[in-house]
Amino acid sequence: MVVSDFGGSCCSLREMKSSSLVGVLTGRWFMVFASLLIMAVAGATYMFGLYSSDIKTPLGHDQSTLNLLSFSKDVGGNVGVLSGLINEITPPWVVLAIGSIMNFFGYFMIWLAVTGRIPKPQVWQMCLYICIGANSQSFANTGALVTCVKNFPESRGSVLGLLKGFVGLSGAILTQLYHAFYGDNSKALILLIAWLPAAISFVFLRTFRIIKIVRLANELKIFYKMLYTSLGLAGFLMVVIILQNKYAFKRFEYVGSASLVLILLFLPIAIVIKEEISLRKSEKPSLEDANSHPELKIVTELPPQQASPSTEAQVCCTENIFKPPDRGEDYTILQALFSIDMLIIFIATTCGVGGTLTAIDNLGQIGSSLGYPARSTTTFVSLVSIRNYLGRVVAGFASEILLKKNKIPRPLLFTFVLLFSCVGHLFIAYGIPNSLYAASVIIGFCFGTQWPLLFAIISEIFGLKYYSTLYNFGAVASPVGAYILNVKVAGQLYDKEALKQMEALGITRQAGQDLTCNGFMLGKYAL
Repeated sequence: MVVSDFGGSCCSLREMKSSSLVGVLTGRWFMVFASLLIMAVAGATYMFGLYSSDIKTPLGHDQSTLNLLSFSKDVGGNVGVLSGLINEITPPWVVLAIGSIMNFFGYFMIWLAVTGRIPKPQVWQMCLYICIGANSQSFANTGALVTCVKNFPESRGSVLGLLKGFVGLSGAILTQLYHAFYGDNSKALILLIAWLPAAISFVFLRTFRIIKIVRLANELKIFYKMLYTSLGLAGFLMVVIILQNKYAFKRFEYVGSASLVLILLFLPIAIVIKEEISLRKSEKPSLEDANSHPELKIVTELPPQQASPSTEAQVCCTENIFKPPDRGEDYTILQALFSIDMLIIFIATTCGVGGTLTAIDNLGQIGSSLGYPARSTTTFVSLVSIRNYLGRVVAGFASEILLKKNKIPRPLLFTFVLLFSCVGHLFIAYGIPNSLYAASVIIGFCFGTQWPLLFAIISEIFGLKYYSTLYNFGAVASPVGAYILNVKVAGQLYDKEALKQMEALGITRQAGQDLTCNGFMLGKYAL
């Protein structure tokens, strides 16, 4: 009898532990942690400045062709309407699975091309590869980030700032990991970008789903705890990048720094486990009370709402496209796309994000043209990730505070950010000595700040019902601005100035020879 009781208690203990583990892995806070990891490796499009020379030189592309590849990358990274539409009719894990496959295929084909393992692709093929690889980022954003916003609607600013902040850090994180895995083989960075994001997304596929839970009283405090851990990670990355710029790191030193990065990256799991366990404990008394009082019922889902005839007509017909509801209500997709508000958002994003993205993509070329050392140029590109991160978290959390306490709307903050970014462009344009350091700080910060503000504004004006699609449509303005400002303006002026300098030196350009421009006149003409 004693043996039987002991065996039963052990079995019960195992069941309790198993139940607690399942509760943690299926909770919405673990979903946030999984989103942090996915976002931390989903920013390959922001690292184009690090591996662009490995595409340009081996394949013999000029600057206009390189900017065309950059534009294709921006199109893929921001035109995510397809992922939004898929997410409207499928579970989030389907979107993540498709994105993982696209990520691996696109970047793996680029790696095969630059390492000479396949015949030299045509320009259109390279554009297609980088577009497919970059488009996987929109699938990751839709599957992970949009799902978290819907699960935490009252803290959308904090969610967007935190998750988008990790996207901003991803460039620095991936740089440390690739040095630890592959040493100084810069082409291997493309290979790392191919397999690592795909692997992480596959691990957490079934974690993501829409959960209907009432907001917790300490919800914002938990996000602040995660923010503090991310600030520690960002501070460590900044110190490491500066040290790597000053001293030549060896392989084992890179391994040590990458190990610390991974520890800091996984630190939020402790916060998640603590909160999920405390949440389970707080739910148990409520369930016991419900069982002891059969007349009491705990409602876990809202009752289905009856749609009014006018709402049904609005969904089914196109006659109300130009008669949208009040701001903050759920717009249909067509009502949002044809609204004046979306037009204003689109134009502002085209100018703001397109301009800062052009500067970031050409930061390496600008640094080389202005005579900065190669190591310093690499530091510019790497530290842009840190500033990008700071801009995102500041925009997310600060805008939430300013909106609730001071009633300052996010569109007004977005305007201030656009004006501040102009200062960075002027620094580059006039080539003031050592001004590129300040310019990279301002532009990186402003670029990051715009994204959480943009996506929060879209959710606040048009509602969350079709947020998956509208979220991705708002991002389409980025490649439009990048094409106008990067390909049509900066790229052509760069090649024009480079050819002029070659003619002045009596040098004739050979077929397939890349063009290099020297001097600050490039920035003055283009920006």
